[in-house]
Order: sequence, then C-alpha cells, then structure tokens
Amino acid sequence: MKGNIIWRSGKAKKTGGIGTHVTAITKRKFHVNLQRVKALLPSGEVRYVRVAASALKQGLVTKAPKRTWKKGDEVKKKA
Repeated sequence: MKGNIIWRSGKAKKTGGIGTHVTAITKRKFHVNLQRVKALLPSGEVRYVRVAASALKQGLVTKAPKRTWKKGDEVKKKA
C-alpha cells in the first residue's frame, strides 16, 4: 500500500476501505484530528481545550498569550 491507492484493488483509500477487507461490512471512519491547546475563552479565562486541527487552521480559536512571569514571582510580590 502506498500513497492514496491500494495496490491490490486499485481503489483509492477514501472510496473503498483498506487492503483485502474492502468488501467487509464495517465502513472506515475518519476521526477528527483533536489537539490539546491552551486557549483564551470569551470570558477571559485561559484553559486547555480539545480543538480540531481544522479549527486551529481556520483561526476559530484564540491561543492564550505567552506567560511573562515566573512561578516564584507572585509569591515575592505578596510578601
């Protein structure tokens, strides 16, 4: 099997399954490419969200800004 064509049957992968099991009952499923991304929510909150890669490419998700402070800094400011 190479590229988009199955060499045994000559069918494209998308149209007819994979390998010798092309005529089986179960159809192939194309799953969403989910990514775990730190996103800025409309409420202003920053949290991890599972987002489809296609949504990231379209710019539907605003990624969280980079952190400028270090972990120990906030403790020093309070004291």
